[in-house]
Amino acid sequence: MTITMKSEQITKAYELAKARYADLGIDTENVINQLQDFHLSMHCWQADDVAGFEVQAGALSGGIQSTGNYPGKARNIDELRADVLKAKSLIPGNHRLNLHEIYGDFKGKVVDRDEVDITYFQSWIDWGKEYNTKLDFNSTSFSHPKSGNLSLSNPDDSIRNFWIEHTKRCRDIANAIGEAQGDPCIMNLWVHDGCKDQSVNHFLYRHYLKDSLDQIFAKPQPMMKDCIEGKVFGIGLESFTVGSHDFYTAYAAKNNIILTIDTGHYHPTESPADKVSAVLQFVPELMLHVSRPVRWDSDHVTIMDDPTQELFSEIVRANAMDRVHYGLDFFDGSINRIGAYVIGSRAAQKCMTRALLEPTAQLSRYELEGKGFQVLGLLEEAKALPWNAVYDEFCQRNDVPVGADFIAAIEQYERDVTSKR
Repeated sequence: MTITMKSEQITKAYELAKARYADLGIDTENVINQLQDFHLSMHCWQADDVAGFEVQAGALSGGIQSTGNYPGKARNIDELRADVLKAKSLIPGNHRLNLHEIYGDFKGKVVDRDEVDITYFQSWIDWGKEYNTKLDFNSTSFSHPKSGNLSLSNPDDSIRNFWIEHTKRCRDIANAIGEAQGDPCIMNLWVHDGCKDQSVNHFLYRHYLKDSLDQIFAKPQPMMKDCIEGKVFGIGLESFTVGSHDFYTAYAAKNNIILTIDTGHYHPTESPADKVSAVLQFVPELMLHVSRPVRWDSDHVTIMDDPTQELFSEIVRANAMDRVHYGLDFFDGSINRIGAYVIGSRAAQKCMTRALLEPTAQLSRYELEGKGFQVLGLLEEAKALPWNAVYDEFCQRNDVPVGADFIAAIEQYERDVTSKR
């Protein structure tokens, strides 16, 4: 089949879908425009299994685990940047890049985390400008000799102050990035702090964590936005988590700070989607870390599963598109890593496509009128509507592969680039 013929088929399918959705009062052109403005924050750590570029880097620790040893992972900053750009070229729209502090451009210099500053991220700023990529940021409390089981909640003043200083410096870096790119840099704060077995000092540890956060957030930073992220447990810290969801939800609401919802950080029977409408009553914005937990926080590649679809649908139903930031957070070293980027990113976009195409106004009217049968019936019919034709048209307009065509492009990149590492 020629490219021209395939393009004509995509356009024809879209025109049919456009008419079908128009019958439900949905403007597919408006949806495509919304998708164009839907910017994911791609996570740099998928490209190298959360290794980072510190000269003194140690083994991955602090409740973090990347599994698999597929050949070709990025070994340095140039390879990581090339892989990210390759992935971006196969994802429609324009997307941000989320950096952890350990991904600084340290140029062979030993820089401890309480010494880091914007100097080591200037080349990232320059790279972002060159490739039209806005940057987000994270402090890094894991994989360090002073990580242990407790960082910002550590009763040892010297260790706790080390991590307070690190996080303050990360906020300075994030603010400088925001100023340079003319758009606020979103900085996420997550620490692994917890206990492996029974403990009796829960209140003490949380007192120290609250005090650390108060010190960290004391300085106004106008060109960055703070996010705080809770968790159920970490590997090796299964019995108690200092920064639980209750803790961070309360802190975010009290201090008007963005709350991060990581889809892998809840009990298996909890619905992250249901939290959107709950917490947006009390916090200004949300940050999402979208991954796929398989029985636990396993960080599998995002796919179009029911929990992800429901999450994005709830955002649209709450009319909260402008109050939510969309980050990805999976790291699978068992498959082609660029392929993981593309699958996960496109899956998130497809879920958002379906959410935007839902006949929400009609469904809402049915529900408020007590028409439960009609709600269920229309929800079921909406699943079978030709949303994929709209997403294909979105891909075509962005000049990226439509359907499974991206697979061949990634296979070629593997033959030419990553297989030679």
